[in-house]
Amino acid sequence: MPTLPWTVPNPPPPHGTAFVMASRFEVRTLKDVPRFFLRSLAAWKQVRSAPDAYGASLIAQPARRVFYTLSAWQDRDALYAYARTEPHRGIMTSLRSTMRASTFTFWEVDTTGLPITWDDARRRLTEQARTDAAGDA
Repeated sequence: MPTLPWTVPNPPPPHGTAFVMASRFEVRTLKDVPRFFLRSLAAWKQVRSAPDAYGASLIAQPARRVFYTLSAWQDRDALYAYARTEPHRGIMTSLRSTMRASTFTFWEVDTTGLPITWDDARRRLTEQARTDAAGDA
């Protein structure tokens, strides 16, 4: 599956900051991949109409059972409002049992720095995974 490219639901202001979230999800088995993928498309549709979303992208690697998301928002509250709204809220609940591992990382950027590159997002996710693993040790 190719990357769903950076999509801009709402143009960010020329001067300001954006709250960015990157995530990595790994499902337990290959049998879980189609369900996760279909649900992630519903969340993708939702983010494309979210009022305070500045951009989003998705990478699916079904053979590896891994999915990545990257999104930019007006602020933290806008991201959390999206996460609490259906269908995203129900998707998170329904997929919890299929998850092997998840990593989330958050940061702020100047809106002139959008779109975020996948290289930057993956680097930050790798750093966050190391921090999370160290905290579990």
